[in-house]
Amino acid sequence: MTRVLKIGTRASPLAQAQAKHVQALLKTHGQESELVLITTSGDRIQDRRLSEVGGKALFTKEIERALLDGEADLAVHSMKDVETARPQGIILASILDRHDPRDAFIARENYTLETLPEGSTIGTASARRAAQLKELRDDFNIVMLRGNVGTRLQKLQEGVVDATFLAIAGLDRLGITPAYLQLLEPDHMVPSAGQGALGLECLGADGDLVALLQSLEDLKSRQCVELERLFLHRIEGDCHTPVGIYVKPQTDSTLFETRIYVGNATQDASLHFYEVAPYDETKKQILSLAKETKAWLKKKPSTC
Repeated sequence: MTRVLKIGTRASPLAQAQAKHVQALLKTHGQESELVLITTSGDRIQDRRLSEVGGKALFTKEIERALLDGEADLAVHSMKDVETARPQGIILASILDRHDPRDAFIARENYTLETLPEGSTIGTASARRAAQLKELRDDFNIVMLRGNVGTRLQKLQEGVVDATFLAIAGLDRLGITPAYLQLLEPDHMVPSAGQGALGLECLGADGDLVALLQSLEDLKSRQCVELERLFLHRIEGDCHTPVGIYVKPQTDSTLFETRIYVGNATQDASLHFYEVAPYDETKKQILSLAKETKAWLKKKPSTC
């Protein structure tokens, strides 16, 4: 393509690092591009949980409006921030090779999740992390902590909290390695749908750009992330539903490993699922489990 592509992205350091990664990939295909920095509602609102003010769309709607208005040609998103319903005219053209999807537990002093003293204060705005943390240990004081990676690490160092959680993919992309970091395996804390994966959006009518972005795609990552998002879409969880799902292709195999965690709004009950199966069977199981989960959630009280 002869035109210089405009990449729409949030202005945070992590979002810019992700967009620059896409720039480098496009460069290998002989395609020039430039960043268009966009401040989203999610960046502006830092004193409330996302579930209280509009959900994940707060991180994407302004960028998608820029696509529709022609101010950007493509958008780079962390797939965990992308809602399952897409605006008319916009498609998810590509999902890149997935990075490590695990959560990292980061402490201010030399402690692990297992050794952190009783009564310690843990900062997170994630219902998913809070619910799973309570099942691992119920003796912590959990408080809301929002902000970009730098802000949360700063509050940790200032002693506002004793520990917090961050996605290891974001830390790696920023080149940050906290002194006291513990990686949590998915069998201890199931990641968010799409965590660790980057997605590229553009207008579906722009055939040349769609073809270019599709050439960057990693098929296995697309399959896994789409299955995770399918489950999320089908359960129709409310604004406080803690959900973790991780689908992983097994090495040198046609099998897929699926791990799911769902809590209820009051965090007094949860569902767990683990299975290894071929792709088609995995999809059937996810659809079936989503139907059961949706019915289970409807029996539980909502605090929305």
